[in-house]
Amino acid sequence: MTSLDSLLDKDGVRLTVDDAVATVTLTNPAKRNAQSPALWRALTEAGRALPGSVRVVVLRGEGKSFSAGLDRQAFTPEGFDGEPSFLDMARGSEAELDATIAEYQEAFTWWRRNDIVSIAAVQGHAIGAGFQLALACDLRIVAEDVQFAMRETSLGLVPDLTGTHPLVHLVGYARALEICATGRFVHAEEAERAGLANLVVPAGELDAAARDLAGALLAAPRDAVVETKALLRGAVSRGYEEQRVAERAAQGRRLRDLAGVTD
Repeated sequence: MTSLDSLLDKDGVRLTVDDAVATVTLTNPAKRNAQSPALWRALTEAGRALPGSVRVVVLRGEGKSFSAGLDRQAFTPEGFDGEPSFLDMARGSEAELDATIAEYQEAFTWWRRNDIVSIAAVQGHAIGAGFQLALACDLRIVAEDVQFAMRETSLGLVPDLTGTHPLVHLVGYARALEICATGRFVHAEEAERAGLANLVVPAGELDAAARDLAGALLAAPRDAVVETKALLRGAVSRGYEEQRVAERAAQGRRLRDLAGVTD
């Protein structure tokens, strides 16, 4: 595969691949990368299109904002061209509504696959769906001008694009409730202090910082990183003794692999 192969470019999403690093870019800066069902389907397609050689995925947004959240056109009676409006969706059956939301969530789930490490490079506004998309990634590097906010409750809704689980895991229940219920902005200093951001850099250094982190992640052998990610993800739901067992099993697999032992 040649450097910077473009595998997808549609509906506000572009996927490029440079050897072991893929970059997913939100490409509608005129609308501050506002999100729509078409964009969500394109993000899902990007995840499915990743070559097996990819180890790190960087998510970024063009322009001054990472993503200002859901395009408000979704709430108009006409909705988006060729799409049911949210009002029409609400009038359908509960099963149909559940299935539709589940489809939308697919755009936010693949970033935590064990075979990749995902990095969100976030600048400016990351609101609602934009905040949840950043939370979908394993790691977050943010610019000094970042503004996270979960505004769904202000609209009479709830965050439903997989953001609640990582938010509670990162900042704790009480802080997560306060952030969601008030809809207030979380700026860079608080984001780093609370664990939402791994690193804060000047806006002009954001892409370079993401590249540097991607390079550091590639330095370790792939299988060791995959096993470690799976081990750490599982620690959320395991007890201490269960995690000890999981550590032994994972290390056994690594040692057998390094020694060339096959079952």
